[in-house]
Amino acid sequence: MKIVEMQILPVAFPDPPLRNSTGCHEPFALRTLVRLKTDDGFVGWGETYGGIGPQEGLEATRHLVEGADPFGLENLRRLIPEPRTYSPIEVACLDIMGQALGQPVYNLLGGKLRDPVEFAAYLFYHFDCPQYGECLTPEAMVVQAKRLVRDHGFHALKLKGGVLPPDAEIETLRLMAAEFGPDFRLRHDPNAIWSVETSIRVTNALEGTLEYMEDPTWGLDGMAAVHAAVRTPLSTNMCLVAFDHFPEGIRLQSVDVVLSDHHFWGGLRATQEMARICETWGLGVSMHSNSHLGVSLAAMLHSAASTRHLTYACDTHYVWLEEDILAGGKLPFVDGHMAVPTGPGLGISVDEDAVARMNEAYGKCGLTTRGDAEYMKKYIPDWQPLRPRW
Repeated sequence: MKIVEMQILPVAFPDPPLRNSTGCHEPFALRTLVRLKTDDGFVGWGETYGGIGPQEGLEATRHLVEGADPFGLENLRRLIPEPRTYSPIEVACLDIMGQALGQPVYNLLGGKLRDPVEFAAYLFYHFDCPQYGECLTPEAMVVQAKRLVRDHGFHALKLKGGVLPPDAEIETLRLMAAEFGPDFRLRHDPNAIWSVETSIRVTNALEGTLEYMEDPTWGLDGMAAVHAAVRTPLSTNMCLVAFDHFPEGIRLQSVDVVLSDHHFWGGLRATQEMARICETWGLGVSMHSNSHLGVSLAAMLHSAASTRHLTYACDTHYVWLEEDILAGGKLPFVDGHMAVPTGPGLGISVDEDAVARMNEAYGKCGLTTRGDAEYMKKYIPDWQPLRPRW
């Protein structure tokens, strides 16, 4: 078996004006799909970040991928050392391998350890939008959280913070804790926008309220300083995001929990390797999410199902997605969980007409990179992406 065709398909799809520490989501989210076809007719799908950079990185590997054996993943990983480029290729190859063997991807990764997979809802402050109105106050965030819990049954809630002044975000989380009670797990993610001093103050103010605080300040050194002054566990998907970050992060005791993300760790097998290192050093593991489509979600589900050391519910942006590329539409949450696809490969069917529409939308939307800070100027003309802001 060999790969005879590699398609690189940039796509764009609607995204609400969600706030973060950098600025605001643009009207379209960008992703890049990889479609591999073999000489015996199997088609495998992968997905990664959007924009011109990922496209160029993938295009540079075409001569390595076309003609390769999809079962020869170690050779491809050797030839494609950039993890974010290799990851969607690995997922597409695993999809092909599973179809050829009649096995779901989780069996190729060692077998299924959990099903369904629990997720934590991603809560965002946001500007006015047709679907949800405006959410820019602590009280409005409680309304948003209640809607997501009602519609999808979540028992873990993650607030994308670093948007309102710190005391307003403290109030937001206290209101949520009062509304949902001790059985709900709350997380806060200010995306490293606070100083060390502010991070310590806010984290200590929320002690006993949070499951963990994610990336309150910048860098391994800053996180280590916060860690030494608080009791609440600290998590990251910003300061420890590669294998060579582990020695310094462990030496400094910067974090307690690492958020896996197969897109930038280098695929599903690399995620298992990362989790084994975390288990060895007594670090917890959750799973990071971004604005993504169903191919990435399916890969996340197979990864979560087969990664032994996954100690927290996974994050998900998926509730904000209006239209997916999966045949039959979006995958459902039930009681805050999602079932792992059991069919061969990723166990999904991609609607290629939907892919074509999103590919056309990419060409028309005028975006080639993500620019949250620049788009924020539509709402606040003199906006600057400061770090730290508080």
